[in-house]
Amino acid sequence: MPAVPPWLESLLSTAFFRVCRTHGDAARGECNMYCLDCNGDAFCFYCRSSKHKDHQVIQIRRSSYHDVVRVSEIQKVLDISGVQTYVINSARVLFLNERPQPKSGKGVAHICEICGRSLLDPFRFCSLGCKLVGIKRNGNASFTLEAKNEGLMDSRREGISREEEELREGSQQDIYPPTPPPPPSSARRRKGIPHRAPFGS
Repeated sequence: MPAVPPWLESLLSTAFFRVCRTHGDAARGECNMYCLDCNGDAFCFYCRSSKHKDHQVIQIRRSSYHDVVRVSEIQKVLDISGVQTYVINSARVLFLNERPQPKSGKGVAHICEICGRSLLDPFRFCSLGCKLVGIKRNGNASFTLEAKNEGLMDSRREGISREEEELREGSQQDIYPPTPPPPPSSARRRKGIPHRAPFGS
């Protein structure tokens, strides 16, 4: 399987947020959707329901005039490891393409391997576009989920075997139930038994 899915380069070069030719007068007539099955142009909300109903579609959003996609949508189809993510409007997103930035200062701890943009966290790339360049240039990263899933499966298998060992150890210890701990000394007992006032005649 190729390291880069066939639709990714087209997605990164697509112009989003232009007005739809068919539904330009409608409230949601801006083209901010992309179909991974058709691999064509951007389209609007209404085009999706009429032409891409059962297709894999992702929605592109804007942040400071740059295109972003929600992590929850893109991670279903791409391995996005190594790409810096951000929380914008309470949703975790990542940028589609690199964003120009003046030269980073000396105090910057993390920078994008491709464009040199300063990063908040120890990631390799600032965007999907820079990860794509990194894959083509060095080949030491991938967008395919299969390799990532294999690693996850291995770690899950290790975790399950550890859990089984812990369960076995636990089952041996549970043959004799432990004696309950004594009550804490700070707990005070109430003095005497409360008596209810006699009923009036």
